[in-house]
Amino acid sequence: MSQQPLVVSIPHRLGKAEALRRLQGGLTRAATQFPVLQVDEEQWTGERMTFRVRAMGQAASGTIDVGEDDVRLEVTLPWLLQKFAQVAQAVIRTRGKLLLEKK
Repeated sequence: MSQQPLVVSIPHRLGKAEALRRLQGGLTRAATQFPVLQVDEEQWTGERMTFRVRAMGQAASGTIDVGEDDVRLEVTLPWLLQKFAQVAQAVIRTRGKLLLEKK
């Protein structure tokens, strides 16, 4: 059975370079605020980050693509974490907007 990835798109007005600067290392910083989240891998290649994380003993992996006016996160969640997908989507969108607000 194929799993549909969780996709979150977050618009911004920072431009690609500034959005990328703000996001680099952001996953590791987020993990310090959410004790259930453990980052196994965070690797950037240009404007794309691939990552693997664990939450509640479950592994998930995905990508973040930084564009000129949006950031797109795509993550494939295991069955157990899919039950929390709507909550995760809301948290990701809220945190992402805070990180990408113009200051």
